[in-house]
Amino acid sequence: MKIALAHFRVGETDGVSLEMDKWRRAFENMGHEVVFLAGSQGQTEAYVIEELYYMHPLNNKFVYNAYERMMDYEDELSFKQDMLKFAESIEKKLVEFIRNEKIDLLIPNNILSLGWSLPAAIAFCSVAKKLNIPMLCHHHDFFWERERYSQPTCRFIHDWLDKYFPPRIENVHHVVINQIARDQLETRKGLQAEVVPNVFDFDGDPWKTDGYNHDLRRSIGIGEDDLVILQATRITERKAVELGIDVVAEIQKHLIQLKGKTLYNGKQITSNTKVVYLLAGMPESTPRYLELLKKKAAEQHVNMLFIHEQISHTRRLDNHIKIYSLWDAYSIADLITYPSILEGWGNQLLEGVFAQKPIVIYEYPVFGTDIADKGFFFISLGANYQLTSDGLVFVPDEKITHASREAVLILTDHELYQRMIEENFKVARKHYSYLSLEQYLLNIPLLQTFYANA
Repeated sequence: MKIALAHFRVGETDGVSLEMDKWRRAFENMGHEVVFLAGSQGQTEAYVIEELYYMHPLNNKFVYNAYERMMDYEDELSFKQDMLKFAESIEKKLVEFIRNEKIDLLIPNNILSLGWSLPAAIAFCSVAKKLNIPMLCHHHDFFWERERYSQPTCRFIHDWLDKYFPPRIENVHHVVINQIARDQLETRKGLQAEVVPNVFDFDGDPWKTDGYNHDLRRSIGIGEDDLVILQATRITERKAVELGIDVVAEIQKHLIQLKGKTLYNGKQITSNTKVVYLLAGMPESTPRYLELLKKKAAEQHVNMLFIHEQISHTRRLDNHIKIYSLWDAYSIADLITYPSILEGWGNQLLEGVFAQKPIVIYEYPVFGTDIADKGFFFISLGANYQLTSDGLVFVPDEKITHASREAVLILTDHELYQRMIEENFKVARKHYSYLSLEQYLLNIPLLQTFYANA
C-alpha cells in the first residue's frame, strides 16, 4: 500500500512533524511505501504544494480576516470567493499528486481539525468525495481548543468550521491522540475516532555524557557537584514553570540539612553543592510571564538558568561556538520537572522517562485519562491548581512539600533511584515504543479493511 502523510510542513521540529516521522517509520516497517505531502519540506523529502505552506502569505491574510478582523474585503461574499479560489488551486494539485503517485491512503495531520487553513480543508474534503480515496485524519489539535478560533468574524466561517473540522464523510476516518479528544469529538460532532498515543524510540541510543557534551556543565557555568533540575519544555504559560520553581526552592531547603550525605550517583552533598534550575526550552510566552518567573525565582533564591541559546534540535558549531542538543541537557540532569497543566499528550514526559531520570509532574487532564493507569512511578504535585492574582499557577503548600521530600529521598538513595527509572523505562517501552505504535495502527478498523482486501 502507498500512503501519503500530509501536513502544512514536514521535516521540522514541531510536534506534528516529529510524529509524522514516527508514523512513516512504523508504516515502512510494516511493508508499506510512504511519502510526505506538505507546504514545505524542511529537512526531509516531500511532495510540495506551496499553497499548503504553514505561513503562506495568502493564508495568513485569510486567518487574520477570518478570526481577528475582516479588513481586506468589502463584504463576506468577496472574502468567501477568494478562499474558494485558493481551495480550487490546492484541490487541483492534490488530485494530480494522488493520481500521479498512485496513493492508496491519505493521512492528513491537523489539516481537518485545527482551522488554520480553511481552503486546504475544503480542498481535501472535495477530493475525498470526488476520488473516493480513503482518508485517515490524524487530529493532534482541534480548533475548539484554541482561543484564536473562538470568535470568527463571519457567519460562513462558523459554518465551515462545523462542516470541515472534522468533516462527516463516509470514506474519511479519524484518529486522535487521547481519550479526552475522542470523547469531545463524539460529543461535538457525533464522530467516532480511534486513539493512537504519541510514542518514542525506546530502542535508541541512550543520552549519556560523551566526547561532545562532556563540557556542557562548564560551558553554562554549572559546577560538577551541583544538583541539576531540568525543565526541558518550551516556556509558555500552560507549562506552569512556576510550580517547578516552588519545588526547586523546597528541595534547596531540604538539602541544606543533608550536608555530608551522598547522592544517588556517589557525589557528596557539601556546602559548595548548589541546586540549579535549568530551563532549556525556547521562551514562547508573553514577556510579562517571563518576568514573573524571574521575579519568583529571585524571591525564592532559586538559581534559574536560561540556556535555550546554547540548545538546538541537533548539535552543531555556530561561529566556532559549540551548540548542544536538547538530549545533551537531559544527560546532565539529576531530576526533571514536568508541571504542565495542559498537554495534548506529553511527549517530553516520555523523553524524561527515556533519559532515565526521576520526574516531578502535575497530573494534567490527559495524564489522568490516558497515562496514570499504566504503572509509572512519578513524583506528583496533584491534579488541582489555582491561580494567583498575577495569573501564576499554584498548588497547596503540602503538595510542594511532599513532592520535594520525595524527590530528595530518591536523589539520596541509589537503589530507589535506579528502581524508579528502570521500572518507568520498562512501562514506557511496553506502551509507547515504536513497536507499540505498529500495534496501535494494526488495530485501526480502516487499516484492517485494507489488510483484509489485500
